[in-house]
Amino acid sequence: MRNVLVVEREPSTAETMVHDLRRQGYAARSVDSGARALRMYRDADLVLLSLELPDVDGLEVCRSLRTESDVPLIAFTRRDDELERVLALKAGADDCVAKSWGHREIGARIEAVLRRTRPRPAAPESISLRPLHIDPRTRQVRLRGRLVDVTSKEFELLYTLAASPETVVSRKELMARVWGSNWAHTSRTIDTHVSSLRAKLGSSGWIITVRGVGYRMGHAWQVPEVSAG
Repeated sequence: MRNVLVVEREPSTAETMVHDLRRQGYAARSVDSGARALRMYRDADLVLLSLELPDVDGLEVCRSLRTESDVPLIAFTRRDDELERVLALKAGADDCVAKSWGHREIGARIEAVLRRTRPRPAAPESISLRPLHIDPRTRQVRLRGRLVDVTSKEFELLYTLAASPETVVSRKELMARVWGSNWAHTSRTIDTHVSSLRAKLGSSGWIITVRGVGYRMGHAWQVPEVSAG
């Protein structure tokens, strides 16, 4: 649940905004001054900031928040004034709108700002357990330089195990990660895919069964490669 901090001087307006946000599934609370906003924004995933505050100029609050943090910030004003919106954006707001919005619009604007400001997940890294190489970008598995033809689920299963080669991964966790299922009573699905992978890799030593628990990578990858000649 996303936490939204509403900064609005008028109690009735703030109460309405908080109520609307909670109806849309946000955890929302309000403060009535710029000083309080600067003290309490750290727990927020997004700040809704009125530019008309009783103690500090709203544009100054924008600048202070942006100097101290990269928290997503939407400023709003009661006047439909282009210059004020431009100044708010230059002061660090991610968006600025007139306070004539409806609750659906503000929800959509919040989601749009969160999408833009949400950090992108790091790209998965290639795994090399010589002589086995797994590349998540190309979805390719190579063993001693030879391309191994694996299915999508076989790739996910092998990648999950190889990402922590010394760790036993439970059957339940494999079902959740690879098949997106929390089904506690796993069928023969995992066993079938493991058996297929072992056949394609040419050895049962690549994937070890830990009875009653799950699977882990075997020690085939720790055996030194013997060079020809």
